[in-house]
Amino acid sequence: MTSRRFQPVALLLTLALYAAPIFAAEKLPVAVPEAVGLSGERLDRLTQTMQQYVDNGQLSGSVVLVARHGQVAYFRAFGQRDVEAKSPMADDAIFRIASQTKALVSTAILMLQEEGKLLISDPAGRYLPEFENTKVAVAKQGGGYDIVDAVRPITIRQLLTHTSGSSYGHGPAADKWKAAGIQDWYFAHRDEPIRKTIARLAALPFDAQPGEKYIYGYNTDILGAVVEAASGQPLDVFLRTRIFEPLKMQDTHFYLPNDKRNRLATVYSAKNGKIARAPTEGTMQSQGAYVDGPRKSFSGGAGLLSTATDYARFLQMMLNGGELDGTRLLSPKTVELMTTDHLQGLEFRPGQGFGLGFSVVKDLGERGLHGSVGEYGWGGAYHSTYWVDPAEDMVVVYFTQLLPAGGLDDHGKLRALIYQAIVD
Repeated sequence: MTSRRFQPVALLLTLALYAAPIFAAEKLPVAVPEAVGLSGERLDRLTQTMQQYVDNGQLSGSVVLVARHGQVAYFRAFGQRDVEAKSPMADDAIFRIASQTKALVSTAILMLQEEGKLLISDPAGRYLPEFENTKVAVAKQGGGYDIVDAVRPITIRQLLTHTSGSSYGHGPAADKWKAAGIQDWYFAHRDEPIRKTIARLAALPFDAQPGEKYIYGYNTDILGAVVEAASGQPLDVFLRTRIFEPLKMQDTHFYLPNDKRNRLATVYSAKNGKIARAPTEGTMQSQGAYVDGPRKSFSGGAGLLSTATDYARFLQMMLNGGELDGTRLLSPKTVELMTTDHLQGLEFRPGQGFGLGFSVVKDLGERGLHGSVGEYGWGGAYHSTYWVDPAEDMVVVYFTQLLPAGGLDDHGKLRALIYQAIVD
């Protein structure tokens, strides 16, 4: 393998091209790509491809951050934060991270277990009495459904692994969920505390018996209520004081401070291969109530806003075995537990399992994408994604704001073009 040799001027130019924006915020260390086993020349392919999505009108803008061996080697913003306002995308733009909230709330649960406040084997009803006896809707042949008792209590571990039976309200008893006003993941417009919503949710019939099926849904919103009950603190306070402030995640919030409102990226929707500005209010595709809404509902499943830098700091803590810059949130054994498959053969995705808040790669060939066995990650409804690859000692954060995405292939190309740049 041929190594590239840098003159001092070339070294400074490469640092400016790939890493300069990181100095604007609380940062991870910065390195030229070659210093961490990446090819700067090959990363140019990633830059050109991501810019093409903007130039072709398929994306308004995006931010990509790649850290390897604990150092940021690639950090670029593309396109516009707001196309109509001609506001450029900045590296410190704030994004609606939706389901990327789940990893942070799952981390809060495991921190409480480490403090002896709960066990993940505990029934959720120990902390939320309304979950002591839940119901399940069973579809009948020919239409309709029966409502039966759950055969076992829902556990915290089942909530962490999305095996509690809770969907986003579109199962056999969707009519009852709709009538209760609890469907889909968007909570920012709700003028009630999350505990009140979750208490009402507990009375509705779930889609499957606890522990018998992977169903993606309100599980982590329920966990947010468990965090409140077990810690004695509101969810926003616990996350801010126990995770965000210790990790110096200075731009991660449920609701945006007024002095940061001009950094929030605009939501767009894909239509006929091009983008259009999403509605102002009223739907989960909207710009949302993150600035001017009621500010009462702290959705543990999808409520947070963040930046690429902030989220990378959280992921680097996980990759480091629970510690960052001398601050330890979790033990290495807890991180290991979180990033191990817990589905025990339940159907999920080809080549993947699910841990305690993250999907986990089990078989690289079966999945059919670049990566490594043991890689873990997830994404958000606004088309963001992230992953941690322990085998490559690498963290990737990709933020954009596109809902729906219309079959865009940027996630696949992002992954392929990052891995083709690894040269050590």
